[in-house]
Amino acid sequence: MPSAVTLIRSNRLSSAAQYAYAATVPKDARLIFLAGSCPLNEDGSTAGIGDYRMQAEKSLENMCVALEAAGARIDDVVSTRVLVASVNQADLVAAWEVVRDAFGDHDVPSTLMGVTVLGYDHQLVEIEAVAAVVD
Repeated sequence: MPSAVTLIRSNRLSSAAQYAYAATVPKDARLIFLAGSCPLNEDGSTAGIGDYRMQAEKSLENMCVALEAAGARIDDVVSTRVLVASVNQADLVAAWEVVRDAFGDHDVPSTLMGVTVLGYDHQLVEIEAVAAVVD
């Protein structure tokens, strides 16, 4: 089934961004608001302690499980917010590269933020997402 999401681009905005600047969904779309996906294993332990890339991968994996439970997939995501517990830009970029690569051509509008702390012990990455599907 094709995605309900239409990515919007403009040649009047910087081409340096690695994502579309906006996205739309049709009026009959069902919106899915995901909680922040964390790098947690099924037993509640934090995956990839100390590793921004591994934590981004696990967060994406968990996001995809939540999307599937809601009847959606990664191509149905409308936007993301990637939170990285660091003041070091290289750490933010490490997490972002994993997210960008996972979305591929479906480069949804995204916000990348450095934060001081996240909710779980040893947590470095969290990914929020909104998705839309037409049932």
